[in-house]
Amino acid sequence: MSDTSQANAHEEDHTGPVKNPKQLLLAVFFSFVVPVFAIIGLVYFVTSDKKPAAGAVNMEKSVAARIQKIGAVEIRDANRQLKAGEEVFKAQCTACHTSGAAGAPKVGDTAAWAPRLKTGYDALLNSALKGKGAMGAQGGGDLESLEIGRAVVYMANASGGKLDEPKAPATAEPAK
Repeated sequence: MSDTSQANAHEEDHTGPVKNPKQLLLAVFFSFVVPVFAIIGLVYFVTSDKKPAAGAVNMEKSVAARIQKIGAVEIRDANRQLKAGEEVFKAQCTACHTSGAAGAPKVGDTAAWAPRLKTGYDALLNSALKGKGAMGAQGGGDLESLEIGRAVVYMANASGGKLDEPKAPATAEPAK
């Protein structure tokens, strides 16, 4: 009896938590898989703060682009010669008012211009300066109000109107 109890005691000392081959395979699998995922997670954690945010590769350039219109300064020659109505029409207005694009009344079409001419010069100028329908403010241009007014008069007169061309405001003469 003493031999069998000694053998059982010896087997109990040498057995571990793995009792069958299935447990052995699971232990080997997890002993490799868990550390690999742990290493991948640590690498991602360490390197994630060095990745730039989307669209922020060059932060200075992107910030400058976002605030450009607010911080831009444009210097113009205050003494430059203002353009005539026909010149402004050819440079800015002809793209839509010659072809009638986007519902713009064609220059020379008296039927299309008649209701507009009845509203008067001030209403036409206001529509041209602020935009109307598909037309943007100043027809998308960057001109003086007087130049836009001259273009309005040119188009209106070419379409059956009899408007007087606006004159430039008189400049103050230097004191003698």
